[in-house]
Amino acid sequence: MRLLQDTAHAKINLFLHVTGRRSDGYHLLDSLAVFAGVGDQVSMQAPAEEMSLVITGHFGKGLDCNADNLVLRAANLLKDATKSTGAWNFKLEKNLPVASGIGGGSADAACALRLLATEWKSDPSILYSVAEKLGADVPVCIAQKATRMQGIGEVLHTVPQLPDIGMLLINPGVGVSTPAIFKSFATLGGIRSRQEITFPEKWETASSLFSTLRETGNDLQAPAILHAPIIQDVLNAIALQQGCEISRMSGSGATCFGLFSTPAEAESAQQSLSAQAANLGWWTWAGPLHQSP
Repeated sequence: MRLLQDTAHAKINLFLHVTGRRSDGYHLLDSLAVFAGVGDQVSMQAPAEEMSLVITGHFGKGLDCNADNLVLRAANLLKDATKSTGAWNFKLEKNLPVASGIGGGSADAACALRLLATEWKSDPSILYSVAEKLGADVPVCIAQKATRMQGIGEVLHTVPQLPDIGMLLINPGVGVSTPAIFKSFATLGGIRSRQEITFPEKWETASSLFSTLRETGNDLQAPAILHAPIIQDVLNAIALQQGCEISRMSGSGATCFGLFSTPAEAESAQQSLSAQAANLGWWTWAGPLHQSP
């Protein structure tokens, strides 16, 4: 019996600009994606008669374990693409809120691909080709390192090492529809002309990173608030915390984040909000970024 496991870290969009739209309807984006020190746990065990999946964890209730799940789709697509043999029993422990703007499903699929690629010694080009077929957020979740995403998410650029900042995540427990958010984005004025953000060769300090981020935003934040006004309440609660430098929504929502100069400051803010979060049923996490070598 063999057991392999890895963490599917939460993907956070520190900024997200909608820069265009393709003829097929897909929106073009410019975003700085980072990964938090919290995530789902993915494990796989062999031997198995066929690819299978069991889902556990606080946010696992009601999720389908059939072949349409991204983890199994990823496994079967990579198996076919590499003409590999063998099957695995997958277990997914869902610690992250679902459909919440932090790439949970995409990160889970990418985690399964990483584990299988290591086992099968898959060519990286095949790995990323399969990832692109699974969704726009899956390729960036393969390496789980700070990356600038462009195109529809498939154009990836390395970025300078980020300082050891702290992050607070809050999800208010409401779901938002990504297609509906983009529709409202168009209603509110849609794509606007802006100068492309340039990054320095290195962010020497947390303050220098925050300075760059203050020139950016999340174009989907305002339309998301129209659909779920509680997002604004979360953003306000984060912004009021001592040491908070940036308060913003990730992806198409509804998870919001606060950035702090140190993980300790973020953890202190989480503690300060603990009673309010418990009363309102908000999910929270605080700590450092996950920084892959």
